[in-house]
Amino acid sequence: TSLVNAALVNGTLGYACDVEPHHPEGVLHPVAVMLPTALAVAEATGASGARLVAAVVLGCEIEYRLSMALGPVEQYNLGFHPSAVCGCFGATAAASFLLGLDAAKVERAFGLAGCQASGLMAWESDETENSRPFQMGMAARNGVTAALLAARGFGGPIGIFDHGHTVFRAFSRNPRPELLVEELGRRFDGIMELAIKPYSSVSFLHPGLDTLLGIAREQKLSIADIEAITIRFPSSGTHCIDNNPLKSHCAQYILPVALTREGLGVRDLFEDRRLNDPEVARLSRAVSVVADDELDAGFPNRYETVLEVRTRKGETFSGRNAIARGYPEAALGEAEIRAKFERLAGTVAAPARVRALASCVEGLWSQSSVSGFADLMRPKPDAGAGG
Repeated sequence: TSLVNAALVNGTLGYACDVEPHHPEGVLHPVAVMLPTALAVAEATGASGARLVAAVVLGCEIEYRLSMALGPVEQYNLGFHPSAVCGCFGATAAASFLLGLDAAKVERAFGLAGCQASGLMAWESDETENSRPFQMGMAARNGVTAALLAARGFGGPIGIFDHGHTVFRAFSRNPRPELLVEELGRRFDGIMELAIKPYSSVSFLHPGLDTLLGIAREQKLSIADIEAITIRFPSSGTHCIDNNPLKSHCAQYILPVALTREGLGVRDLFEDRRLNDPEVARLSRAVSVVADDELDAGFPNRYETVLEVRTRKGETFSGRNAIARGYPEAALGEAEIRAKFERLAGTVAAPARVRALASCVEGLWSQSSVSGFADLMRPKPDAGAGG
């Protein structure tokens, strides 16, 4: 396939399972856009592993800086999806770097990115959960397209961040453009402040999931012991998790399923456990989400959550959490990250291929070409977990 279509497909798939790293402060999922973008262009240009990694870091940084300059909450309030809108510019930066564009062409490429940047929160009403990841695929595709066109001398508006009909004018009512370049090249919060997800669900629910599973372990509670769950969440974000038709974003679905499985897997997002597990169905009707203005003070930097569990015996247990496992302050260990990789890769690849891919990734920085990595990522006739 073409590298543009490769970016589209892999960008879509990279976000569909809700396992990608997220940026709490920027309310972003930049790696889901940057890795498909960078891998497509790096493979096409014969780039080294180091340049692939550098492109991912660069793209994540540009996406984060733009989101902060536009204001992530501001974008959400206007109905825009920050990961998609800002991701287009990050993808453009990553692709432009790998293509070796000069400053003039990069400026044109950013202008073309501005002409294509899109992504609406309308996906919240799509119960198929297809349009949400598709927007990430679009960001990757459009970023690659912008860079390729600029490389070939195609024109585009200049000054997309500086004057006239800027991206700030289009996507924000209260922008802070200075944040786009503040300590540029000295601080790399776009990559260093990423959180690695331990659960396959929207990141908003992770502090609550940690609390719920902790209570269940400490009190030796099973789902059958629990009568009801109440979760208090910042008012600005409750619309995203309260009875959302998307299973991955629905507190009423995610919390009961996590109790039955002591965590969440990718398959839980594609197979509705409420249909074949009476206890999940029962408890899903007894999960309440309460908007709490007090918790808004730290949002979106922190998804602070107060969770209360009421048992069938009349006992009440509660906890408050703002730092979920996987955040930089509570980082997952190397063994946990490796286990997550093996669990995910093992759903589609045989053990030998999983081991080969892990070894390749660990040495990617020193590889002269990404071709070996790309080859391991391609579907194979024996790629199934049982193959």
